[in-house]
Amino acid sequence: QTKENEIEKATKDQDVKYKTKESKDLDKSVAEATSDRSGVQEELDAVQAYLKKLHEQCDEKAETFEERKARFESEIAGLKEALQVLESETALVQRGARRHLRSVAAHRF
Repeated sequence: QTKENEIEKATKDQDVKYKTKESKDLDKSVAEATSDRSGVQEELDAVQAYLKKLHEQCDEKAETFEERKARFESEIAGLKEALQVLESETALVQRGARRHLRSVAAHRF
């Protein structure tokens, strides 16, 4: 029976060695996997932030009625102002042309 105990003890000691080594290897694998995961997570976060930025820049945003109305009124106001400027410039050009023509007509007589 002593021989059996010695063999059993040796077997169990070997099991403990192998299980301890296996446990250390698994701990090392977990540490590597954790490190890899954190690196991949950082990369994913950067890609998602860039994608969000692209969506903000590129996605069409529907204008509300108030925004379209304000833009339209602004365009109309600008066009009215441009029309006034053109009308006043046309009036000045016509006045200058009349004076010029009258002076020419006065010299011919």
